[in-house]
Amino acid sequence: LRIGVSTAKGIAYGADIPLISVNTLHALSFGAISHPKNPFSISSDKEKVWYCPMIDARRMEVFSAFYNDKNEIKRPVSANIIDTNSFSDILSERPVLFFGTGSDKSKSVLNHPNAFFLDDVLPSARFMIPLSNKAYKEKNFENSAYFEPFYLKDFIATIPKKKIYR
Repeated sequence: LRIGVSTAKGIAYGADIPLISVNTLHALSFGAISHPKNPFSISSDKEKVWYCPMIDARRMEVFSAFYNDKNEIKRPVSANIIDTNSFSDILSERPVLFFGTGSDKSKSVLNHPNAFFLDDVLPSARFMIPLSNKAYKEKNFENSAYFEPFYLKDFIATIPKKKIYR
């Protein structure tokens, strides 16, 4: 992530072009809302449904956020340990469609009748295009000198248990 952002910043600054950032969870949500297998795309409950993109964060933890059917953020990005009570406050009020790289581990744990899963939505640059285009039209640019990627958790470097070289 750091290398990719540094490269994008260098290109944007050097070419004097704007830098646009797109949140991965926001892009995933766009992908699910417009997905042909979205069970709520033509439902009468369409406006009640929230979309929860999930990125695997190892063990039983995911990074997630909640969006409505217009892809507007309803709950900000957070790290969540998945257990049987995860998101129960939201699931008791409305249907939620879970998807992304972290949704597989949630399937066996979230047994609420309002929990639905969509397997075919994974991070893709094609979901970023409409969001990037919208940001460009609205002139929603990042400062290429000061932009930093959003890290929900601090990076902690560790020494690997298994040494590659002897």
